[in-house]
Amino acid sequence: MASILRSLATVARSGVLAGNGLARSATVPALIRCKSEAAAESRPTVRKPDAAARADLSDFGKYVAECMPKYVQKVQLTSGDELEVLIAPEGVVPVLQFLKDHHQGQFANLVDIAGMDVPSRQYRFEVIYNILSLRYNSRIRVKTYTDELTPIDSCNEVFKAANWYEREIWDMYGVFFANHPDLRRILTDYGFEGHPQRRDFPLTGYVELRYDDEKKRVVCEPLELAQEFRKFDLSAPWEQFPNFRNVNPATEEIATKPEEKK
Repeated sequence: MASILRSLATVARSGVLAGNGLARSATVPALIRCKSEAAAESRPTVRKPDAAARADLSDFGKYVAECMPKYVQKVQLTSGDELEVLIAPEGVVPVLQFLKDHHQGQFANLVDIAGMDVPSRQYRFEVIYNILSLRYNSRIRVKTYTDELTPIDSCNEVFKAANWYEREIWDMYGVFFANHPDLRRILTDYGFEGHPQRRDFPLTGYVELRYDDEKKRVVCEPLELAQEFRKFDLSAPWEQFPNFRNVNPATEEIATKPEEKK
């Protein structure tokens, strides 16, 4: 009986040791695999271009250009597989209406309207329309251009969401939208003169806004500043070199220029 128990204990110990060895042998590859995955995650990732999506967008861009050659001037694909349609200013409403109503497009959502100012160009302002098709899960960026005096037709009748976006661009850049139902400033005060995103306004300003207790409203009036405010003294009152040398005379002067030959 004792011999049987000793043999069973020996078998159990050998099984435990074998099990630990198997566990260790199974754990080592798992650790190697985790380390390799962590190293792969630390590497910079680059989004691979989708050839099929780019081909579809390119074909659709060519189709839009063929359907509306009067307005579409250029069609291009960006690095993020996004289609850009560059149009003439007079084609804003027809092109957006076409993209919204066409069965193969159905870009019925106006996500945003952005403005861009490049003063060195002849037509310094760009107006960018970002539209979305929920039906086909696709986006298109429509771009046009203008200057300080030429208005652009409002697309409020095509997309009602353009109301506030166009007001914002008018307020910030001064791009005038014709046939807009309510073209007013939306971010600055109604009496503000100029357009902030043009960066052509003085830093100190010439007018100020304040609340008038008598009139019970905000008034805009000429700014009154003391002359001392406009006179800036940029010299620092401490550690000026002549005064600094007088207080703490240097033990040795280091020549900064070579001596002239006599």
